[in-house]
Amino acid sequence: MTFEELNLNEQLLEALSYMGFTDATPIQEMAIPEILKGKDILACAQTGTGKTAAFVLPILNKLVNKSDNSIDTLVVVPTRELAIQIEQQIQGLAYFVSVGSQTVYGGGDGKDWEIQKEALKHGTDIIVATPGKLLSHLKLGYVNFKHIKHLVLDEADRMMDMGFIDDLKNIISYLPKNHQTLMFSATMPEAIRQLAKRITNDPVEISLGISKPAEGVDQKVYLAFDEQKQALLHSILKDKVDYDSIIVFTSTKNKVSGIVKGLRNAGFNAQGISSNLEQDKREEVLLGFRSKRIRILVATDVMSRGIDIKEINMVINYDVPGDAEDYVHRVGRTARANTKGEAYTIVNPHDMQRFARIERLIGYELEKLAPPAELGEGPEWKVPERKKKKKFSKKKNFKKKNNSQPKKDNNQQNPNK
Repeated sequence: MTFEELNLNEQLLEALSYMGFTDATPIQEMAIPEILKGKDILACAQTGTGKTAAFVLPILNKLVNKSDNSIDTLVVVPTRELAIQIEQQIQGLAYFVSVGSQTVYGGGDGKDWEIQKEALKHGTDIIVATPGKLLSHLKLGYVNFKHIKHLVLDEADRMMDMGFIDDLKNIISYLPKNHQTLMFSATMPEAIRQLAKRITNDPVEISLGISKPAEGVDQKVYLAFDEQKQALLHSILKDKVDYDSIIVFTSTKNKVSGIVKGLRNAGFNAQGISSNLEQDKREEVLLGFRSKRIRILVATDVMSRGIDIKEINMVINYDVPGDAEDYVHRVGRTARANTKGEAYTIVNPHDMQRFARIERLIGYELEKLAPPAELGEGPEWKVPERKKKKKFSKKKNFKKKNNSQPKKDNNQQNPNK
């Protein structure tokens, strides 16, 4: 379906054409008409399916002829990186539409706080915020949410994982009773459904591609010992000289600097990003990666969701993620918007069981490759069998009556009474 068939405003269609977009993705095709009708939405769609535009476009469509400066839409997201990305997409899609937006997140200076305060107090069309910083403003009493018509919770499952559930409930208590609620989540655990029951009104449920990597991803798996990982990483990269946008995922922020150092020593243009960096530095690194000045980005899972960097050629899982769902989100960084991409995962003996869980989740097994001969022999694929629960049979224990036992005294008082 084309965007023209979705009955969007001419100015939005012009912006989409300017950006080179003509056809809607499945999540956009299913969600946009329902949002335009005013329906609440509970949508499950993995990274890279175009879900940001699925809620931004219909909201912008409603804002085209808005005359006042009140806050119309609140978008709540788990991380500042995602807040920045969504606000940038709003500005891109609203290129020919007079719509204002403001991000609200931590890590800035006093000047940033004042800019946020001004928007929250006197109004702008769309606020994109992280829970903690937004609550800091709300508690000071000057935030004007009286005219909000749309609430969007993006990456709702990640906000749950990060412990924001009470913050979300608190934020929602400040909103008018009558508003449209749009929930977008990459997974749909029971906790999300329970939250949806509380804050949505008869939502339209949309579910696309749960827990499956995009079809365009060529997935490869190498078996290697820990001491082979760094050399194997270099070996994979040296054959990809034409690739200018690569993400290497590691399990902990403490590993990032070591991997970056090894890559630089081997002559690769690499930079790391994790929560150890100050916000300004993180934004600088992301800008460098987005503009292709940084070829290889080494990251933790803070990057696996919600960062809209197009044309990523390859993702390398230096470590197997602890959560099988996170594999899908990491791999989802490449092969976005119907493009092709590659994903490599390096599996050590300790992580074999984890990767077996990933294969059960995605529904198929992947070929296991040995490291190049010059790196030495790698481990064999061997996954311990899952322990089966012991079955206890109820056997009657027959004992001979011992007539020598004293008879029970029926008059004896029961201590539990």
